[in-house]
Amino acid sequence: MAEALDIAKACARYADDLQAEDILIIDLRGLSSITDYFVICTGTSTPHLKAIRRDISQKAGEELGEKPRSVEGDPESQWLVIDFVNVIVHVFHKDKRALYGIEDLWKDAPRVPLDFLPQPSGKSAGGTGA
Repeated sequence: MAEALDIAKACARYADDLQAEDILIIDLRGLSSITDYFVICTGTSTPHLKAIRRDISQKAGEELGEKPRSVEGDPESQWLVIDFVNVIVHVFHKDKRALYGIEDLWKDAPRVPLDFLPQPSGKSAGGTGA
């Protein structure tokens, strides 16, 4: 059984693989009795939301041996929830994410660095590079 943080980071990585936007992991340990981590991401269309939900659910099972306890929400509602018990993944359309503001409700909770994403190189955008 994978650790909750490993599941959260893997789900965030799967979302990133499908070009989900504004990916965020919130550490809720000690702050919530519901779950340890929220993973929040944004999809740009109904098919995109469906693809993100599908890939997170499938890849977590294939790569981590973790199947979601439940998957809730209709893509037309623009808010999908994938519940891995200690990790809950929220897949929003941009408008719904702004409307519900989940990350604002947990603004004091620590954010987990997304260390799988490329880090800025520190070079200016106008540089010629090597």
